[in-house]
Amino acid sequence: MADLQRTQMSHHDGSLGHVTKTLVTFSLMIIILPLFLYFFTKSFVFEAVFLMSSRQSYFYAAIVAVVTVQVMLGIFIYVAYQEGTEVYDKNYKED
Repeated sequence: MADLQRTQMSHHDGSLGHVTKTLVTFSLMIIILPLFLYFFTKSFVFEAVFLMSSRQSYFYAAIVAVVTVQVMLGIFIYVAYQEGTEVYDKNYKED
């Protein structure tokens, strides 16, 4: 009985570490990627390539950043759901 509990606890500790790593990775991506894309698209895409005014480029770069955050959140939800179903299948699958 004690061996079973130790095995389950060590399995949950590994899952917790993996979940934490995924959460930290996506958190950093949700912060860094939109900021980078905002400034990159404002300066190099909208002002340099499309020759927009500074005021117009702020607007369109902000749209790019917001869409990026939404896409990253969607990807995070998908990855978290897939991890949850894998853990559930591994723990509760009948032989």
